[in-house]
Amino acid sequence: METVYLLIPLVCLAAAVLVGLAGQWLGRRAAHSITIGAVAMAFVLSVVVAVEVAGGQRFDGSVYIWAVSDGIQFEIGFLIDQLSAVMMVVVTFVSLMVHVYTIGYMHDDPGYTRFFSYISLFTFAMLMLVMSNNFLQLFFGWEAVGLLSYLLIGFWFERESANFASLKAFLVNRVGDLGFLLGIAAILYVFGSLDYAAVFASAPQHATETMTGILGSQWRWLTIICLLLFVGAMGKSAQVPLHVWLPDSMEGPTPISALIHAATMVTAGIFMVARMSPLFELSQTALSVVLIIGAVTTISMALIALVQNDIKRVVAYSTLSQLGYMTVALGASAYSIAIFHLATHAFFKALLFLAAGSVIIALHHEQDMRRMGALWKRMPVTYLTALIGTLALVGIPPFAGFFSKDAIIEAVALSHTPGAKFAYVVVVAGVFVTALYSFRLIFMVFHGPSRLSEDNRKHARESPWVVTVPLILLAIPSVLAGLVLVGPTLSGHLFGESVMPIDGHGINGYGATDMLVHAWVSLPLWLAIAGIAVAWILYLRSPHAASRIANRFRLLHEILIRKYGVDELYERVFADGGQALGRTLWKFGDRLIIDDTLVNGTAKLVGRLSGVVRSLQTGYVYHYAFAMIIGLVALMSWFLWT
Repeated sequence: METVYLLIPLVCLAAAVLVGLAGQWLGRRAAHSITIGAVAMAFVLSVVVAVEVAGGQRFDGSVYIWAVSDGIQFEIGFLIDQLSAVMMVVVTFVSLMVHVYTIGYMHDDPGYTRFFSYISLFTFAMLMLVMSNNFLQLFFGWEAVGLLSYLLIGFWFERESANFASLKAFLVNRVGDLGFLLGIAAILYVFGSLDYAAVFASAPQHATETMTGILGSQWRWLTIICLLLFVGAMGKSAQVPLHVWLPDSMEGPTPISALIHAATMVTAGIFMVARMSPLFELSQTALSVVLIIGAVTTISMALIALVQNDIKRVVAYSTLSQLGYMTVALGASAYSIAIFHLATHAFFKALLFLAAGSVIIALHHEQDMRRMGALWKRMPVTYLTALIGTLALVGIPPFAGFFSKDAIIEAVALSHTPGAKFAYVVVVAGVFVTALYSFRLIFMVFHGPSRLSEDNRKHARESPWVVTVPLILLAIPSVLAGLVLVGPTLSGHLFGESVMPIDGHGINGYGATDMLVHAWVSLPLWLAIAGIAVAWILYLRSPHAASRIANRFRLLHEILIRKYGVDELYERVFADGGQALGRTLWKFGDRLIIDDTLVNGTAKLVGRLSGVVRSLQTGYVYHYAFAMIIGLVALMSWFLWT
């Protein structure tokens, strides 16, 4: 099976390199055939691996030793267990759907072959991340997906906004990656190894080790390590306050929005914390921080989604909110449930992004929902699949999101982590807000009166099959994934020992039937239904009510429109402040000290001294004789004195 493990990421890498270097000679058809074939092969092999893992097979071994320094091995290796197997299947399936969808969406783009090379390489990087068995390879995959996201968000580099968004994503992620790198360095310092197995096995022995802080306070090393690692997760998984890059990443093509926001880059942080669960379980402080950050992200981003009019940005802020749900589950020590929601979310969120892209194609790249409406008759397949994805997102049974989201809420309700009560109130309230903004999108885009332009009204129709087939295929797991996975997840069989168990949360014995029966007497379901009802009243029955409410609560509306002013704060403090600091260093450091003083000043000083010395050379013999006599007298005086 070691050959199979190698083939899964390497076929994607080989396809990316081939198409990237020879795409202009291969042509479009060959380019997408090669990359789609490679990702399809990776998906099939991932399913084979998942079946083997379900049967009890596990692999943890080195593939290539890169270097050995002071007895520490830096290597490439794979850890194939339940957690990585689930991630491999999810990543390759969603990536395959995105690859197929790209044929239709990017059909007229001049960068067609380059785009396929990028997304295949992106898939390779994510697979290397989830399959790694050591921190070196994890960091390689971590940085690779960050680099590829920069290239993909800025794919349309002719646009200034795309260049700005890609640079913003790159810089914000560098902040998180600094913490992540420091966390890995701390692991190497404390444990003397970068291998997962060695670190996890010895973690309990290091649980009480402390260091003295700057102010003399004592900090546990494991708390420091977990907090630093979580800073990296905050960057990749866009948690407050490192969330600002993700909404702007909508400047990239829609297939990339689906790939980045569904199953790959933004879930890397969630996966990493779940993989590091043996460390996080030893630090209640770190778990509490994770819980609170996730709760704040959940509700704050959901509220912003309520006032967005760009169809892709609504789905983007929805992603931020759902990532908050996953982070809350991690903070409640429900690691299996967090990955469960990651998997179901990957399907229905990719579906929603691709459905949004289908609408954008039909309307000639119109993205403002205020210029849409009544599209369900013109685009029945897109409408039906988008409705399925929305019902899954809202958490209506028996769709996939219902099971994973309700499991998170139940786990938080039973958690004893400090801050759990606050988090519980937030995740329950988030159900109502999620339903409200999700069906706001459905009603504004597909129902109500048509607000299309004349040109769009004439040409709006269902997208071609290369667009609709991935929608249909993603809709299937959006319906069934929760039913299939909830029992094995809550019983502990799906993830086994790959993450810390959820014993003590009181939901281990639940199954699909239990949750479906209990749903109708639970608060979250009725909050979701209430959110749908309010959306129907505001955006269909009384379409002017929403604007009246916005005018009445103008201050709150303005705060949400400006996204709490966080982007402006960062721009003023860090962007403008960085430029001001750079100008100051240039004027006083570079020009005044280095140029004017050290470089030009030295040259001027030499020039002045040489002018003085040159004036002594008069050419008169009596001047020189007089100087010799004075020198001789001075020398003799010195000898006599000494």
